[in-house]
Amino acid sequence: MSQLLLDSTQCGSLLHTANMDMKVIVVLALMAVVINAPVSNAKPISLVERCWCRSTVNTVPQRSIRELKFLHTPNCPFQVIAKLKNNKEVCINPETKWLQQYLKNALNK
Repeated sequence: MSQLLLDSTQCGSLLHTANMDMKVIVVLALMAVVINAPVSNAKPISLVERCWCRSTVNTVPQRSIRELKFLHTPNCPFQVIAKLKNNKEVCINPETKWLQQYLKNALNK
């Protein structure tokens, strides 16, 4: 019988190679599962069926608002989304006094 002696660098290299091989095997196995997974007949959740605004703010500087979007969906309360000049979107409480006045003025025009 011949003896195989490995120094610490050879042993580390072998462990690294084995570890990389295991990672490749795991990735390939996951890809095979995903590719062969059955296609579901379930319908995706529509944006209409979920509420865009989970929380609202009462104060937002009006001069920082670029545009307002109004959403009214069957399962959600009336929602007001403000796109700000910095491209951030926030949900505004529809009961905010200035917004109520804005809507009243828009409806009267």
